Amino acid sequence: MNIKELELKATEVRCSIIRSLHAAGSGHPGGSLSAADIVTALYFDEMNVDPADPKMKGRDKLIFSKGHAGPAQYAALAVRGFFPEEELLTLRKMGSKFQGHPNMNYVPGIEMSTGSLGQGFSAAGGMALAGMLDGDPGRVYAILGDGELQEGLIWEAAMSAAHYKLDNLVGIVDHNGLQIDGRNDDVMTVMPIADKFRSFGWNVIEIDGHDMQQILDAFAAARACKGRPTMIVAETVKGKGVSFMEDQAGWHGKAPNDEQAEEALKELGELMEAQKKALTA
Repeated sequence: MNIKELELKATEVRCSIIRSLHAAGSGHPGGSLSAADIVTALYFDEMNVDPADPKMKGRDKLIFSKGHAGPAQYAALAVRGFFPEEELLTLRKMGSKFQGHPNMNYVPGIEMSTGSLGQGFSAAGGMALAGMLDGDPGRVYAILGDGELQEGLIWEAAMSAAHYKLDNLVGIVDHNGLQIDGRNDDVMTVMPIADKFRSFGWNVIEIDGHDMQQILDAFAAARACKGRPTMIVAETVKGKGVSFMEDQAGWHGKAPNDEQAEEALKELGELMEAQKKALTA
């Protein structure tokens, strides 16, 4: 896909996020929307995956370490064709396979059950190490929240991955600056993120997490880096794509009501129409 096509897919992913969270009546829109461009680039360009064979050998794997943003991964998987999008309207409902946090036992394409912050990143490191030992060509990607970096487990995993020279591991920090209790810098600062990972021995790339070209270039640079894991620090906006949700900590874990969902989908729909016209221009 070209850049414009990927941007259109990202808007489709954002629409799916809003619909599923509205239907659920609970969940986490802010951090799901901020990660939409990154997860779209992964599933539609970067990663070697097959919706018809989710467990194929040699596949790439994506771990959503910030599991509360699982609706972004669900949405991208649905748009990619792993399962029908309408199934996402059962999100968080009794008996649904789409739990509030990703569950690898029920959902095709989910590689690790996550939710307890920090643990997904550690699991990704373990998968990358196992893949290296087994000669598996698949790469492992992990999306982290910036507030999640307050977990000590993150830094144990970072130290381990650098020690074992896991160049098949790519982390992406969704750096939107907000967490459930407010701004990271007020709760417990995680800065300077890039310098910290460099000090642990990682190859670090800093990008605009909503610029599709920069995202793709960063993944290409990560592939070219040998002997070290790569951490992409992506500057993002919480709630990206929905004006009244953007950069608002209150939308960390609150689903839109009927009126808010309608307004959000209207905004995204207008953007989608403009993107479609740009494709044919």
